[in-house]
Amino acid sequence: MKKAYIFPGQGAQFPGMGKESYEGNPQARQLMEQANEILGFRLTDYMFEGSADDLRATRVTQPAIFLHSVVLALCTPLPAPDMTAGHSLGEFSALVAAGALTFEDGLRLVSLRAQAMQQCCEMQPGAMAAIINLPDEVIESVCAGIPGVVPANYNSPGQVVISGAEEAVDEACAQLKAAGAKRALKLAVSGAFHSPLMEPAREQLARAIEATPFQAPRCPVYQNVTALPATDPAEIQANLLKQLTSPVRWTQSVRNMLADGATRFVELGPGTVLQGLVKRIATASAETLIIEGIQ
Repeated sequence: MKKAYIFPGQGAQFPGMGKESYEGNPQARQLMEQANEILGFRLTDYMFEGSADDLRATRVTQPAIFLHSVVLALCTPLPAPDMTAGHSLGEFSALVAAGALTFEDGLRLVSLRAQAMQQCCEMQPGAMAAIINLPDEVIESVCAGIPGVVPANYNSPGQVVISGAEEAVDEACAQLKAAGAKRALKLAVSGAFHSPLMEPAREQLARAIEATPFQAPRCPVYQNVTALPATDPAEIQANLLKQLTSPVRWTQSVRNMLADGATRFVELGPGTVLQGLVKRIATASAETLIIEGIQ
């Protein structure tokens, strides 16, 4: 049985996240207090006592989800994974869990990523929309014909998120509805994540990634940009450099993990979104899979 540990991205946060680990696990408490020191503010206060609105602030959201996920991966008595992957932000958690990044370096990169993305959203507002029940090729074809919009997240068969300038996203939604999409739902986000509009944030983050040491992971990490397993530190670093302006190929990543023998998927972190996506992606083999989560 091959175990795949998977890590959620932005949007999985909830008030009170991580409090149980902090109160019941001394090792988790130590890591969380270390995170507060590194960040220069008490992230745990937002996690444990903040409202849903408090947790939506990008500078809080991304480090909070990363910290919650990594604490579970490092402080829970679990067997070692055979492979890891994370959705967008979750890729940083996956790299720490696999030993390619230290906890401290991962947290610093995630904090910088959050700040850079927030600044980018303020400079260049954008939009994202979920397209439901339409083949990937149709979505790709429509986006190719509209400057300023691209596929951003391949979440599962029949669920792709597009991203870009607001007018371009609106036009794409109209065309995709006409092409037969069941729904084209604008998302409550302030920026065009995983699109070329994130280039200023990518450049800012790239300098930090290039200055950060990466090690060979203890197991393959399936990266968003390629959906393929990576074990070479230079390859991992290069793929991470491209992540902010490239699509998240989650459907393809899970299919490749299944093809490489994954039979147990464990979502580590807040929420259950990835468990649902894996079930939809793995319909042919779902009866033989174990899909579970630890929050």
